Amino acid sequence: MHIRRWASLGGALVFAVLCGKAQELTASRAAAVEEAVRAFARVVAHDVTEEGPTAWRRHFADTPSFFMASDGHLAFPDSASATAGIRAYAPTIRHIELQWGDDLRVDPLAPNLAVMAASWHEIRVSTSGERIDQRGFFTGVVEYRGNRWQFRDAHWSVAGPEK
Repeated sequence: MHIRRWASLGGALVFAVLCGKAQELTASRAAAVEEAVRAFARVVAHDVTEEGPTAWRRHFADTPSFFMASDGHLAFPDSASATAGIRAYAPTIRHIELQWGDDLRVDPLAPNLAVMAASWHEIRVSTSGERIDQRGFFTGVVEYRGNRWQFRDAHWSVAGPEK
């Protein structure tokens, strides 16, 4: 019985905090967050295209809360595994191009937090010359921390065959 009361109280407290955060986000601040996240998305695509997969490291939050899922699987449970995965993957890629779709959406949640979602198109050329052309959809939580926007967590999905 006491556990239920504490759980209810905890839920109410979380709800109150979230509602309070939502009230702090004025219309003008929400518009500014949206534009900043859109600019961040453009920088990410540019950096990955110009520098290759290693550019992802600086755009992923280097915090214990970071994780990345791909196609329904937890690809990187934390920042350290993302770093190791990027280091292992980068030498296999000669060239990469990342483009976000025109359907990019930003949902500002707080002055320093937003959800970003977009279709994506990526062309990769491996060091052996194999070309991989993929499309899919991306969602991620973007956080402004340490004077910059970063992905706090992310999920990539590759589009299946057209139906």
